[in-house]
Amino acid sequence: MRSPEKVMMSTTDRRAALVDAAIDVIATQGIRALTHRALDTALELPGGSASYYFRTKRALIEAITDWITTRSRDDFTAAELAPSAPIDPDAIAQAIASRLDRLLVERRNHLIVRHALIIDLIGDTELHRRLAHSLFSTERARELFHALDFPDPDAAAANFIAVIEGLVFDRFAGARADVPAGTPDSVDQLAAALSRHLTP
Repeated sequence: MRSPEKVMMSTTDRRAALVDAAIDVIATQGIRALTHRALDTALELPGGSASYYFRTKRALIEAITDWITTRSRDDFTAAELAPSAPIDPDAIAQAIASRLDRLLVERRNHLIVRHALIIDLIGDTELHRRLAHSLFSTERARELFHALDFPDPDAAAANFIAVIEGLVFDRFAGARADVPAGTPDSVDQLAAALSRHLTP
C-alpha cells in the first residue's frame, strides 16, 4: 500500500502543477485558452480545483510571472559567464550563446509565454515590468561591459540585452525558428551574432 505522502499532493505541489499546466496551455493554445476549467481538464482534477488555488486569472498570471522570474534568477546564479583574464570576446560570445541555446531547449514554453504575456499585460505596469526584466540580468551585463572597458557600459549593457531579446525571439518564433536548438550550428549562429557587440 502506498504511503499517504505519495497519494496526496501537497498544496505547494498542486499549485506548482497548475502553474506548469497554465504555461503549457498558453504556449500551445494561446492566452485566451487559459481558463480554470482548462487547467482542471489538463490535470484531470475535479471541477473548481484550479479556482480554489488561484481565485482569479490575474492571480494565476502572477504565479506564472513569479515562476518564470524565479527560474531565471536561478539560471543567473548557476551561469558561469564572468569574464576571465585575459578577456576574450569570442569566448564570452560562445559562452553566452551556449546558455541561450540551452534556454531554447529547456525553457521554450517559458519564452513563448513570457512574450505573450508581455504583450497582453502592456497596460499592467507592475507585471509588465517584472516580465520585461525577468529573463536576462542587466546587472550581469553591466559587469561584463565594465570588464570589457566599454566607454559607456550601462548603454552597452542595455543594447546587448536588446540584441539578446531579439535573437531569442528570432529563434523560437521568428525567421530562424526552423534552426534546431541543441546543436553546434545553433550555438555558432548565436555566437556569431553576439560577438560583434562585444568589442568597443
